[in-house]
Formats: sequence, C-alpha cells, structure tokens
Amino acid sequence: MDTGIIVRAVTLTLAFGLIAGCGDNQHKDLQLFMEGAKSQPVGEIEPLPTFRPYQTFRYSAIALRSPFDMPLSAIAKEDSSGRLAVEPDENRKKEYLEGFNFSSFSLVGVLDQGGTAWSLVDDGEGGVHRITIGNYLGKNHGKITGVSDTRMEVLEIVPDGKGGWVERPRTLALKGSN
Repeated sequence: MDTGIIVRAVTLTLAFGLIAGCGDNQHKDLQLFMEGAKSQPVGEIEPLPTFRPYQTFRYSAIALRSPFDMPLSAIAKEDSSGRLAVEPDENRKKEYLEGFNFSSFSLVGVLDQGGTAWSLVDDGEGGVHRITIGNYLGKNHGKITGVSDTRMEVLEIVPDGKGGWVERPRTLALKGSN
C-alpha cells in the first residue's frame, strides 16, 4: 500500500505542476493592463452643479377689478334726488370683524359644512374666524356675497366723494393659491 500512496502523491504533484504552468501565461495581457491602469493618476469627479430653487410667480392683482368689468362710476345708479341709491345700514348691529381693515384679512381656508361654504379668515392679529355669505367684515361695510374653493367675494359700500355711496367689489383669495 505504500507504493499506491506514493504513486498518487507523484500524480497529484505532476497535475498541480501542469496546471500551475498553464495558468501563468494565460492572463498575462490582462494583468499588464490592470497594472497600467492602476499606475495612472487618479482623477477627480467634478461636483454636481448647483441649481437655483424655483421661484413661483405670485399674481398679486387677483383682488383688483377685472379690466373687462364696467368702471365703478358707470355701475353706480343715481336716484331722482341725485344721490346714489346705495347706502349702508347704519342701524344694523356691527359684527366683530368690522373693526378691522380689509387689507389685514387673509383667507386661510374654506370649509363645506352641511351644504354651507364657510370661509376661514385670519384677522391679522392671530385670530381665525369662520364666516359665510351674509356676514360683514372690514370698516367699509363689506358684506360677503360669495364663497368658492379659492376665494371669497365681498361687496363694500364706500363714500364716493360727492356725498353719496358706491358699491366696491373686493376679493379675498386663498393664501398660497394666487
């Protein structure tokens, strides 16, 4: 049995020698390429370009009169005495929001509750109030005439400078939608 072990050892040694001899020259070109690539100087990756943040366009004329509507002077109708037919009801009990200027208000939300659209209005002093069509706000007798998903329509009664009154439509747009 000793000869069988010796024969196996010699056979394995010859096999390993042949395999080692074959593998040495087979990938020599690949090894040379890898050594050449490693010896070249390492480059830098250029940084990502910086992008300016997108600035949204804010349409600020949404609360102004449409240029396609008739001027206020043409809308106002005079009665037979020469005074305007429109005038505020001074006997009406004033609502809380009539103590604020219209410019201080901002529409912050709209709710639909029981089929009634309610506007959520910030009074400019940190208070948020729920109002709907028919309520009054602002110092110029502003009555809410319409509420939609993005705006609230208000009709103010202001002096015309001739001793009479004129109706002035105003719009309060939802904050962030204009």
